[in-house]
Amino acid sequence: MLDTRRNNSDAPREKNEEAKRTTIILEKNEREFIEQLIKEGKEPGIKPLISKMLDIYKNMMIYDWHFPGEYYCGISRTAFVNVELLNILTQQIPKEKWPAVGAKMGDALKVSIQSTLGVDANKQENWDAIFHRLKVQGFGDFYLKDKFLLLKTPFIHDCEIWKGILEGLLGIELETRNSVAPLVFEIKKPKLASV
Repeated sequence: MLDTRRNNSDAPREKNEEAKRTTIILEKNEREFIEQLIKEGKEPGIKPLISKMLDIYKNMMIYDWHFPGEYYCGISRTAFVNVELLNILTQQIPKEKWPAVGAKMGDALKVSIQSTLGVDANKQENWDAIFHRLKVQGFGDFYLKDKFLLLKTPFIHDCEIWKGILEGLLGIELETRNSVAPLVFEIKKPKLASV
């Protein structure tokens, strides 16, 4: 690892913090793979690729993964599963039960998120961190715009299951505005705590 000072005075940096340069030596096949990704437009460059890999490494807690097939992200066991398999599974659930099943999934996800991130999922100021974690884990891309929740590329295709998941996770009531991807939900109000 080489440490060098930046000569560019316009470069942003903290007071008393030196810019550090790191050299990574790649095998020929690794370099060719990265160059192919860049050439195909799948990655904008080496630095953004490495930054993305580190973000995934941190958010998926890959540094805690010790045994193949036994991966935990916080308290939750994580598995890489084909989306098609999940959708076959959800198709076996009667449609009238989709919201309730989704709500149970949301409640379980809330416990996992809260124990892993240490944030209250019911507080809207924490949603960006929660949505980022869900995106990294492959749930889809979540956006909040005014009183609307938008979900692009959901890993489960059934809107009513998603409505239940989000209501259970975030402690809110939603109304469906668009039932095909991208899914759009209007936030109606926070759910009242049951006594």
